[in-house]
Amino acid sequence: MPGCAPPLVDKVRRAVEELGYVPNLAARTLVTRRNDAVAVVIAEPEFRIFSDPFFQEQVRGISRELTAHDSQLVLLWVEDTGDHDRIARYLGGGHVDGALAFSLHDEDELAAVLRRAKVPTVLGGRPTDGLGPDLPYVDCDNRGGAREAVRLLVGRGCRTVAHLAGPRDQTSAADRADGYRDVLGDPDPALLCQGDFTAESGARAMAELLERRPDVDGVFAANDLMASGALRVLRERGLRVPEDVAVVGFDDVASIAERTDPPLTTVRQDIEGMGRLMVRLLMRILNDSGSGAPAPDPLITPTTLVRRASA
Repeated sequence: MPGCAPPLVDKVRRAVEELGYVPNLAARTLVTRRNDAVAVVIAEPEFRIFSDPFFQEQVRGISRELTAHDSQLVLLWVEDTGDHDRIARYLGGGHVDGALAFSLHDEDELAAVLRRAKVPTVLGGRPTDGLGPDLPYVDCDNRGGAREAVRLLVGRGCRTVAHLAGPRDQTSAADRADGYRDVLGDPDPALLCQGDFTAESGARAMAELLERRPDVDGVFAANDLMASGALRVLRERGLRVPEDVAVVGFDDVASIAERTDPPLTTVRQDIEGMGRLMVRLLMRILNDSGSGAPAPDPLITPTTLVRRASA
C-alpha cells in the first residue's frame, strides 16, 4: 500500500484476514476497466479440440500464463457457422479484455467476427489474407522446419520423397508444403497427397501415395498425427521403417511421437511455449492501450529436428 505507514498496513491486512474480505470484482472492473478474463477462440469443432494433443498443449500454455497474470480463460470453439453470431455477441459484450485465436482457415467468417468485436486480439499462426497483415501473431518457422525435415530424408539417401500435406486453407500447412518444395524444386505432383492434420487422413494419404508411387522411400508428414496414420499403413503393407520408407513428422507432440512404432523423428515446435507467448503479447497490448504505441511485431519461434528411429 504505497503512501501508508507500516503499522496501518499491518492493521488493514489483519482486518482483511479476520473478516474474510473478498474484493468486489464488479466494482474493481468499474475502476480498472479490466475483466481479468481472456477468450480463447479455436476455429475447430469440439471433437478436434479434445482429441488432438496439439490443442491441449497450446491451451495448457495459455492457461498457465493467464494464471500467472491473474486472469481467467474462457474457451470458445466453432462447431459450425451458426456459432459465429454467438461468439461475436460474447466478444463484443464486454465480458473479456481480449482474445487469443488460432487454427483459423482461409475465408473463415471468424476473421470478420474478430474484427467486428473490436477487442485486442493475438493470433496463433500466421494470419490468412482475409485477416490482413495488421493483427499480431505468434508462429513457428514452419517453412524452415519443413526444409530441415526434407533435407534429413534426402541426406539419408531417400530418392523419392513425398509430402503428406495438411489442409490447403491453413497457413501452417501451406508453409510446410512450401518448405518441402524449397528443397526438392519441382517434385512430381503425385508425391504430394492431401490430408487434414488427422491420423485418419494421414493413413488415407499414405495408402493413396503407395498406389500412385510404390517406389516412395521417404515421407514428410505435415504433423505427427498424420505421420502416425502413415506409419500404421506402412506396417500393414509389410514395409519396414526406416529401412524401406523413412518418415518424418512435425510438432513433436510427446504423446504421439514417443509412442509410435517406431518412435517418430519429427520437427519440434514449442507448442506450450507459443501459447505462453500469445498471452504475453496480448498483455503487452492491453498495458499499452491508449498510449499510442505501435502494434507489436509478430513473434516467430525456431524449430528443431528431433531424431528418433523412423528416419
